[in-house]
Amino acid sequence: MVIQVREVTVAQAKAQLSSLLDAVEAGEPVVITRRGKAIADLVPRRSVRDLLPQLEALRQQLPQQPRDAVDTLRALRDGGDA
Repeated sequence: MVIQVREVTVAQAKAQLSSLLDAVEAGEPVVITRRGKAIADLVPRRSVRDLLPQLEALRQQLPQQPRDAVDTLRALRDGGDA
């Protein structure tokens, strides 16, 4: 599935904000550009619960750490080997 991204200039975004928000609400992302460079993305707001499966998948891909974060921070604070 390929999602078409609409690009608009800042001036167009100012003039068409209401219709752009309608498009975003319908699931269509919009990129706002200034002088040909993308400066902002308008994307539909998503619940954190919708992102949990993606976050869990990312977490599973991370390498296992030799010790937990608390011990690492204590070692850094105390000048030990982090």
